[in-house]
Amino acid sequence: MSEPTFDAEFRAAFDSRFAELFRWLDRYSGDASLAADVAQETFVRLYDRGAMPDDLRAWIVSVALNLVRDEQRRSTRRRRLLLQRPANMTMADAEPSPEDDVLAAERRTLVRRALRTMEPRDRSLLLLREEGYSYHELALALALNESSVGTLLSRAKSAFRDAYAASEGAAAGGRSDG
Repeated sequence: MSEPTFDAEFRAAFDSRFAELFRWLDRYSGDASLAADVAQETFVRLYDRGAMPDDLRAWIVSVALNLVRDEQRRSTRRRRLLLQRPANMTMADAEPSPEDDVLAAERRTLVRRALRTMEPRDRSLLLLREEGYSYHELALALALNESSVGTLLSRAKSAFRDAYAASEGAAAGGRSDG
């Protein structure tokens, strides 16, 4: 029996990991379009690599995280340049308004707002753990000491609870009940 070819291994990896990577990226970035682009680019880079890494899950998260960081830096530069222009020259799309299940949409907004205020490492830890990553995989993907992952996760959960409560308070303070 022959060993599987790289193409077969790649197809299997894509089939089993793309959706998981996209979900994590969507929640991490809060931008489905960016998540789709980064997930696709991550697998393009895996294919270009020509060989499967020792730990596929950790490798794809590391590459995806670097791609998101690169895009966030580019986006920050673009915003800075746009702010230098007169306000009447800047055009942006309005925030989408959900048509169904307003409470669920509000909760998603609060969660994303809370996640955005967190340190990137804490946000990554929580979202990857939610995707089922083990402590070992988290340590590899985020370049952490495996023995500190539990403590870091506990702190990240606490930071999320605080950030979520602050988001809820800010949202409640902005509502008018009259």
